Amino acid sequence: MERKIIITAAIFGMLAIILGAFGAHALKAILIPEQLTSFETGVRYQMYHAFFLFFVASRKELSLKTLKVIYNLVLGGVLLFSGSIFLLTTKNVTTIDFKIIGFVTPIGGFLLIFAWFVLLATFFKKKS
Repeated sequence: MERKIIITAAIFGMLAIILGAFGAHALKAILIPEQLTSFETGVRYQMYHAFFLFFVASRKELSLKTLKVIYNLVLGGVLLFSGSIFLLTTKNVTTIDFKIIGFVTPIGGFLLIFAWFVLLATFFKKKS
């Protein structure tokens, strides 16, 4: 499981850098400032959670079940939160109006928050 988490974290990190550069260079001339700021938010949260996955994979005291739960929450959260932000902010570029998926952004955010909660709860339950 640790290998899978690290691979996913590396992919998230790599894509965050690629998308951040794409936003800073290619999209800067196309998007309005508010859209660019939102796009950067998606990139930032994706990178935060790449680091979070690296951290979680390094914690030997976490059970396999806990690792799987956190991994799935982060995977779903990043895809829904950052992914929907990327689609919503680039509608001018794609000419596709993704408004219909706007409701998944907060769901993705909730999944990310819950992943952190699972980690917190796990350590509260552990005896020191």
